[in-house]
Amino acid sequence: MEKEPQLDLLQKEVGYFFSDSALLVRCLTHVSYARGKQSNHNETFEFLGDAVLDLAVSDLLMRRFPAKSEGDLSKMRASLVNAAVLAEKGAHLNLGELLRLGKGEERSGGRRKESILSGAFEALLGGIYWDGGYEAARRVVERFFESDIQERTLGQQDYKTRLQEICQMLFHSPPEYRIVAEIGPDHEKRFVAEIAVGGKVMGRGEGRSKKQSEQEAARKALEELQKAG
Repeated sequence: MEKEPQLDLLQKEVGYFFSDSALLVRCLTHVSYARGKQSNHNETFEFLGDAVLDLAVSDLLMRRFPAKSEGDLSKMRASLVNAAVLAEKGAHLNLGELLRLGKGEERSGGRRKESILSGAFEALLGGIYWDGGYEAARRVVERFFESDIQERTLGQQDYKTRLQEICQMLFHSPPEYRIVAEIGPDHEKRFVAEIAVGGKVMGRGEGRSKKQSEQEAARKALEELQKAG
């Protein structure tokens, strides 16, 4: 099978091995490659994976935070299940390199597109559900989202927004973020972000994604601004 060693590595990293290898290949086949033939591309499995992901993340959140309101749980889920986060998960699994794309998408950088990477991650989950059932898919979701489902991490979602508001008020300009380091191997990479406020570096943050590192940097910058009054 094409790219069989890479597919074996993917399944190992995901923590699930398909009983039907052709199904895995379909989950990694973009509609542009299949030339519109529904039975040969991953769009329907993307649809299925989206539903599985919503259910599994909702389940994890309710078990972790049983006292939270429906509104709070919805906000938490939205911070976890969105195209940017799913694309990061897909990139972490190197899905971009494994995808089968049409020539047009190949030329336009489709392997790095957020929409295609996030869709491929959802399709992969949909395929796992189809091949092994809900419990198999739920375990994979837990494997990839458990570390994100922490109140400390989820509570950071407003740090960047709050800092932006303060910077506009005090300095009449937004904060500036930049990634200054990438630590560790590709499958366990951590990012270090630095933030400048009013032209002065106010904090650094580290996280499993660029977004998390920026949120942590924003939190530290807010602490520094509070200390400065």
